[in-house]
Amino acid sequence: MPRPLSATVHTAALASNLAIARAHAPKSKIWAVVKANAYGHGLARAFPGLRATDGFGLLDLEEAVKLRELGWAGPILLLEGFFRPTDVDVIDRYSLTTGVHCEEQLRMLEMARLSKPVNIQLKMNTGMNRLGYTPERFRAAWERARAVQGIGQITLMTHFSDADGPRGIDHQMEAFERGAEGISGTRSLANSAATLWHARSHFDWVRPGIMLYGASPTGKTADVANIGLRPAMTLASELIGLQNVAAGQTVGYGSSFSATGPMRIGVVACGYADGYPRCAPEGTPIVVDGVLTRIVGRVSMDMITVDLTPVPTASIGTRVELWGAKLSIDDVAAACGTVGYELMCAVAQRVPMRAE
Repeated sequence: MPRPLSATVHTAALASNLAIARAHAPKSKIWAVVKANAYGHGLARAFPGLRATDGFGLLDLEEAVKLRELGWAGPILLLEGFFRPTDVDVIDRYSLTTGVHCEEQLRMLEMARLSKPVNIQLKMNTGMNRLGYTPERFRAAWERARAVQGIGQITLMTHFSDADGPRGIDHQMEAFERGAEGISGTRSLANSAATLWHARSHFDWVRPGIMLYGASPTGKTADVANIGLRPAMTLASELIGLQNVAAGQTVGYGSSFSATGPMRIGVVACGYADGYPRCAPEGTPIVVDGVLTRIVGRVSMDMITVDLTPVPTASIGTRVELWGAKLSIDDVAAACGTVGYELMCAVAQRVPMRAE
């Protein structure tokens, strides 16, 4: 019999979250971002819940091909573009849209033999300082791209660094408007945070990612509490062991937890080899039999120990939710000093995952 740990991907939640994105940007088309294997949910599992989108955005050519094999005939955007001339052949064969952020990519498109023009998203670096042309160099790049016979529609694109924070988007919007002045073409600017909170950035396309999976762009559950996002993944297990611990006794590797009084400890079948963060400190929230409690002791490779004081009736086989409908992944991530994105993407391959 397999371990009782499993992850469930909720198709209806994905569809609901996509509808919320569309309601926040009703005049825009949507690139549903499914990079990193749909943020760890599995591309094939997430696809049915997101197929009402207008297009999919991702990074990997193999995942783009997989979407075509799943039956998606609409637009697919390679957010980072491509890296080798042979990649352009795949882009052509599967009718992909590609990001273009540097001269090397433009040069490869100039040299390519294409069966049809390829649509591109020309990226402007408006202050994130990762990829893209500076506003001062953007027009020249656009004019060069426009002259390439193999390039079709050119969309103007940028990415926000602070749409989820107090600095906001004004400084990047000013840079974008300066660099794009007088340039025609569709625009694609808004990530999840901008889709939710910065309507002036919506333009022709928005690119929601984390919100589609039911987590907050800020990493704070309270920031999306009234929006209606639903968690798209539940990670659940069971208690596989029980221990009665006396005052002064310790729990786990390094004896990092010492009981201040008699207490009952539960052992959960999940550990860092399953993708649960080893750095999770004492007090990290966890739900046992529907009741919120806490982790005690150090996370092991295959097990977590929890305080059963609030759940006196818990026994072997009692259900444990590590995150899901009863416990936001953002709250778990915050306790661990990280963000929900990382926890989603870190779920290990050995964890059985299914869609419902």
